[in-house]
Amino acid sequence: MGRHKLARFAANQVARNVFERGKPHYETICGNWHETYFHNTNPIALELACGRGEYTVALAEKFPEQNFIGVDIKGARLWKGSQQCLQKGLHNAAFLRTQIQNIEMFFAAGEVSEIWLIHPDPRPKDGDERRRLTNPRFLQHYRNIGKPGMWLRLRTDSDQLFHYTMEVLQNEKITDLSYTEDLYESPLIADHLDINGEPIRTKYEEMFVAKGHKIHYLKCRLW
Repeated sequence: MGRHKLARFAANQVARNVFERGKPHYETICGNWHETYFHNTNPIALELACGRGEYTVALAEKFPEQNFIGVDIKGARLWKGSQQCLQKGLHNAAFLRTQIQNIEMFFAAGEVSEIWLIHPDPRPKDGDERRRLTNPRFLQHYRNIGKPGMWLRLRTDSDQLFHYTMEVLQNEKITDLSYTEDLYESPLIADHLDINGEPIRTKYEEMFVAKGHKIHYLKCRLW
């Protein structure tokens, strides 16, 4: 393991905004995020498979009246977002290191108001369909921790994942569906602007856009 990773893991161990195995509250935070960490009753939004946490950081900065939690299993990645939030003094942001399929271990029913899926792994192989984060079994996980009518948002460059998700949603109880296959040519881009009015982009999206890929986006309410 590289020295950089070891240093990042060590930083995560002492960062107050990182929740991971072996740290205080990791096993007791479920249902207690407002009381234990945020010390407010503001709505909680999750960025699942957050990677470096670009959205968690940007949205927390833009919306101080909301709380944001980036979730990922890769500690060396979420370290980046954690450190940025600490440097910016963003107390309405946190990071949780866990597998997405274990999400119900960390959030109680009705604790989450919104979920963002930003360029998740599209899992293009047919055998990986159950691992797609918009598969019906994951949607049920989200419902189990979410408030009725919670927002689900997906941003992806994958035609396959986007169209797969649209098909899945036809058989789900949803409302207020909006979507575009070219986000940068859509008024829905307004959902993705940072505090300076610039589009929030992940490192990977910058590469996708440079290659000419169109960015797809959809949002709906889950019931």
